[in-house]
Amino acid sequence: MHGVHVVGGSNPLAPTIQFSISLLMTSSAKETTYFGLTIPFLAHLGVVPEYAEGGKARISLVIQPEFENSFHIAHGGVVMTLLDFAMGAAARSVVNQPLGAMTIDMTVSFLRPSIGKITVEGTVLKSGKTIHYCEAVVLNEAGEITAKSSGTFMLRR
Repeated sequence: MHGVHVVGGSNPLAPTIQFSISLLMTSSAKETTYFGLTIPFLAHLGVVPEYAEGGKARISLVIQPEFENSFHIAHGGVVMTLLDFAMGAAARSVVNQPLGAMTIDMTVSFLRPSIGKITVEGTVLKSGKTIHYCEAVVLNEAGEITAKSSGTFMLRR
């Protein structure tokens, strides 16, 4: 049995706790793939892959309370994760790249709060042999842009 042994840091009188790794892990009956890739973090968030083809990609996510910041809106890190992935998926779709796309740089502008169900659309602006220039937008349920991003991606070989 594999387990984790946790000790009380530098305090020799602190209790020692041992528990099984299996208690820390959750499993799902059906593993979600993201346009051919297994990405546990996106699966954990519940990101829904919609399509990635011809230099365009779309994903969606329902913002849960645990994804919110202290203002009760989507945390910027969650939004940036979705923008990053949508642009990378769009880049991969240009040449049907089976491996991932690596982010070289990325800028984000937050325009209004992201709440409820959001959709993220990524698009390739310029495609090269290995470098792709992309942009993505986050849309709320009313179709308003809540965040916008641009990025440069290199396809993994």
